[in-house]
Amino acid sequence: MLLAEVKNHLLPVFRIIAQVSKMGKLGYTGIMAEFVHLHNHTDYSLLDGAAPVQKLIKKAKEFGMPALAITDHGNMFGVMAFQDECRKAGIKPIIGCEFYVAGGSRLEKTGTENGNKYWHLILIAENQTGYHNLLKLTSRSFTEGFYYKPRIDDELLAAHSEGLIASTACLAGEIPSLILAGKIEQAAKKIGYYKEIFGPDHFYLELQDHGLDEQRIVNKELIRLSKLLDAPLVATNDLHYVEREDAVAQDILLCIGTNRKRNDPSRMRFPNDQFYLKSPDEMAALFSEVPEALANTLKINEMAQLEIEFPGPLLPDYQVPESFSDPDDYLRHIAREGLAKRYPNPSPEATARLEYELDVITKMGFTGYFLIVWDFIHWAKEHGIPVGPGRGSGAGSIVAYAMRITDIDPLKYDLLFERFLNPERVSMPDFDVDFDFERRGEVIEYVAQKYGQNRVAQIITFGTLKAKAVIKDVARALDIPFEEANQIAKLVPDDPKMTLAKAFKMEPKLAALAENPSYAELFSIAARLENLHRHSSLHAAGIVISKSELTDYVPLYKDPKTGLVATQYTMEYLENCGLVKMDFLGLKTLTLIRNTLDILRRRGIDIDEEKIPDNDPKTFKMLSEGKSTSIFQFESQGMQSILKRAKPSSIEDLIALNALYRPGPMDFIDQFINSKNGKMAIEYPHPSLEKYLKGTYGVIVYQEQVMQVAREVAGYSLGRADLLRRAMGKKKPEILQKEEGPFIEGAISRGYSREDAKRIFEILTPFAGYGFNKSHAAAYSVVAYRTAYLKANYPAEFMAANLTNEISNTDKLTEYISEARAMGLSVLPPDINRSDANFSVDHGQIIYGFLGIKGVGEGIAKAIQLEREQNGRFSDFIDFLSRMSPAGLNRKTLESLILAGCFDSMKHKRRELVQNLERAIEYVEGKRAFEASRQGSLFELEDMGPYPAFQFEPADEFSNQEMLQAEKELLGFFFSAHPMDEYRTIWERSSTLDLGRLDQASANREYTVIGLLKEFRTHTTQNGKRMAFGKLEDYHGSIDIVIFPDMLEKNEQAFIKDRVLCVSGMYDNSRRAPSLKIQAILDPESLRKASWRELHIRLANSVRATGQAGFTDRAEPSQASAIFDETSLYQLRDAIYSLHGQCKVLFHVPLIKGGEAVIEAGPHTTCSANDSDLEFLKGQPAVAEVWRS
Repeated sequence: MLLAEVKNHLLPVFRIIAQVSKMGKLGYTGIMAEFVHLHNHTDYSLLDGAAPVQKLIKKAKEFGMPALAITDHGNMFGVMAFQDECRKAGIKPIIGCEFYVAGGSRLEKTGTENGNKYWHLILIAENQTGYHNLLKLTSRSFTEGFYYKPRIDDELLAAHSEGLIASTACLAGEIPSLILAGKIEQAAKKIGYYKEIFGPDHFYLELQDHGLDEQRIVNKELIRLSKLLDAPLVATNDLHYVEREDAVAQDILLCIGTNRKRNDPSRMRFPNDQFYLKSPDEMAALFSEVPEALANTLKINEMAQLEIEFPGPLLPDYQVPESFSDPDDYLRHIAREGLAKRYPNPSPEATARLEYELDVITKMGFTGYFLIVWDFIHWAKEHGIPVGPGRGSGAGSIVAYAMRITDIDPLKYDLLFERFLNPERVSMPDFDVDFDFERRGEVIEYVAQKYGQNRVAQIITFGTLKAKAVIKDVARALDIPFEEANQIAKLVPDDPKMTLAKAFKMEPKLAALAENPSYAELFSIAARLENLHRHSSLHAAGIVISKSELTDYVPLYKDPKTGLVATQYTMEYLENCGLVKMDFLGLKTLTLIRNTLDILRRRGIDIDEEKIPDNDPKTFKMLSEGKSTSIFQFESQGMQSILKRAKPSSIEDLIALNALYRPGPMDFIDQFINSKNGKMAIEYPHPSLEKYLKGTYGVIVYQEQVMQVAREVAGYSLGRADLLRRAMGKKKPEILQKEEGPFIEGAISRGYSREDAKRIFEILTPFAGYGFNKSHAAAYSVVAYRTAYLKANYPAEFMAANLTNEISNTDKLTEYISEARAMGLSVLPPDINRSDANFSVDHGQIIYGFLGIKGVGEGIAKAIQLEREQNGRFSDFIDFLSRMSPAGLNRKTLESLILAGCFDSMKHKRRELVQNLERAIEYVEGKRAFEASRQGSLFELEDMGPYPAFQFEPADEFSNQEMLQAEKELLGFFFSAHPMDEYRTIWERSSTLDLGRLDQASANREYTVIGLLKEFRTHTTQNGKRMAFGKLEDYHGSIDIVIFPDMLEKNEQAFIKDRVLCVSGMYDNSRRAPSLKIQAILDPESLRKASWRELHIRLANSVRATGQAGFTDRAEPSQASAIFDETSLYQLRDAIYSLHGQCKVLFHVPLIKGGEAVIEAGPHTTCSANDSDLEFLKGQPAVAEVWRS
């Protein structure tokens, strides 16, 4: 037995010796040596390793390597992806990490990175115990030892060494560093220490040879110490990229990671191009004199017998009250009690549905999951934290509704439990829960406190070098000018799945640049680095909960920016590893509703969100007019147009439109609208299906309808029907063929003909692929309806809450203030005696909030509001300083308040307050000292006399331009006036592009724009010509502009920053940010003279027909009747809406008995009157004639 063990132990050595004996020092005889790379950095060694996992494993496979290790710098980010790819390729994965080991204690965090030196050390998991020790070590390196790098120390190594194989790492390892420093005795001592910790056959001296002098010195000494101390050797190559040709790209990756230019002589760089995946023969050639170092790679491979355990999701134990026998008993109690509250007289259907669901939940073992979700939602509601009515398929559960996990009645909306939890397909239920955006963190903290901080974590995500990003990053490292790089990146089409290869095919200009020798290196390097992992961040919503300590299952990471702890593995691996994932989403719409209700409550109007009536005529009238800006899920221009056409009259209509307005189902919107409005007969695939499709006018909209049809026609259970829906959704012919037979046979057995069964199956197939989850659509449509109700009935409060929601987003603030004013609401500037911290409402007017002022923090804003509420209004500026100085107001904040106009109502000029500010502060401090001293005085108060009043030194006001500029900087836009006011009439009449609605503009069409030049910068092109880029801004928004060399050369004097500019240009939306390519500079006075006020459209007689809408001439009602088919005017309406301008529109309508009526369109219907636009309108079928005046 002993001989057999010795023989097996030495076999790898014998094999290597036999192979090496056939090789010379510098060559080989053609026989492929065996070797395993044990020191490798994938691209999960962020911005350092340039070896994508798939490419690395594919190359190892080509070399016939039996195994491969992953040892990324300081982390285990890539372990799961690496293991999966290795298994697919038939290569054994060896799991490890190159740790940073602190020189002293990991808890010491002083000095610079170099001064507080850390060493490198390779650790590899031999077995399950070793893997768990890796999890503990890497986790604590982030949570306890992070200082520049995640660090462990000797204390942790000693505590977690079992099952690990260690090696000395590269020249940055402690033992190689000691050797280079001539400290041989200390190096030998450290070797002895590590042999004792890990075991004599588990600690290796690592040899590397990249042709460096330092390595030759270290290797020579390591070989000597190996013999002296009986410490085994192992050969590695410290791989950082796959192919030798990748060295240049990896060098640029280092530049990106260190934010340096390639030509910076002082930057970090690798010494040569030898850090690639060398073949076994290349490694054998390098280490022919130490064959045991090669053989030991095979020995370590045989030692490493790790099989990672994947238990699947393990629910934490939920502690139930002692009065209940077990969690199932407690769940049934909560659900039944909740049902009685939801349905005071529950129907037999409701009771039966509840008991059925409870049976399924308990039998599938998901009782704990429901209790955990119920617990944190119940806690949130008890603490006044708004929770969404539901999200995803969970709204289909009556148990969830009874327990108030959701607030959508599944019986009312015909939602299916099996879409959420299918008893015929065991998988973890998934409640995604929306919380108030501002208070989501409180719920996560509660969960962490309840189950333990060491059992709850966020989830890591990784950003990658996508096509646009990699061009910009590489260009910066190559020192290509920013504007040049930006213009190149803009040529890449906007698509999250876009690649450089696809971009070259789709964009000829980009393909042409790729052929330009000036950019050859840029694109070559970018192609090699594309899709590498760039940085880590945190998942926006996901958290995980574990049954025991998280580090029993996964490694942990601590985000250096937020201090939040997250898993090192990404979301797709966590449930297999034993964790339960839940999504805690922060939904701003819930914050918006809360803020609106809070504002109303201060006015004495108390509204219960859950009791908002679901049939409010005012709300549906507003939605039917398409006035859905800032309404959750319905605010896009496209959806506004759909609402006008569909004229929804119930929440069911909103649910359907929400589900239909997405790729695929969108093709059926016209059928839905026309059937709803009686313009098309409703058709059902079969009369028996009317009960399922009546609510959607014969259109299959929802996944649930597919399931119901399968149950009705083929006799499937809902669980089986859900499996069919999923199978159909895969759209694979072989799967469809397999499913079709049982469906048809089931239908025939229920009395359907074979032809009908086949036809229904074929109708269902495409809908199963893109039909939408009704439970999710219902939940979100209810939220949308509630926001719409508040907007329709309490517009000022609603818009004030909207502005508060976007208080730190200047672009959104500007958009919503414009929207509020368009609704006829007044938005007043900040005022020290009227403003609150957030936006508020006073007598129907929206008052700007202090927190919207740049430089005013939350503490000061709330302190001002509280002081005023407790002690009354501020009588003057000195009174304000006297009462607020204890709050810690500094000069910068005071200046911000002054320049934002907060004290204008006190009749002081802004410059006067700024120039007297220092004296005023000194005066208040002096007065306070005076009053304090006389309180302890022996004299009567009147003997000391009053403190003299403060005298302001007069000062002229800031110029209009200075005041406006300050408002723009502090508030994000102009309040007291606008630099364009002088040109407003010209802008109203002549500007043809709405900068606040760029999504309505047409590509490659010429527009006239009048705006303020806010940005301007010139750029020299590759051929030495100057061009320029800038930004024009008007009352509604802004747009980037591009000025080509010829235009710039002739008109450079016109481009003066912060001056009004009138231009015409071609609209380009082919990039991420739309732009205007300037074609001409226009004279404002000429525009003033040429501007038109009215656009006249005479309708053609051909459109007159018996129909829905009527025009009536009020002057002659007896003769004026002119009836038109409304649908015949839709195309004209859309054409007018597409032509932005300020001309009134007047329709000349032919009357039935001769003559015509002139009807002015509503104030919101205005239009451009350019020559090209007139020609466009003349081409509309409903138009006979067009002119302007």
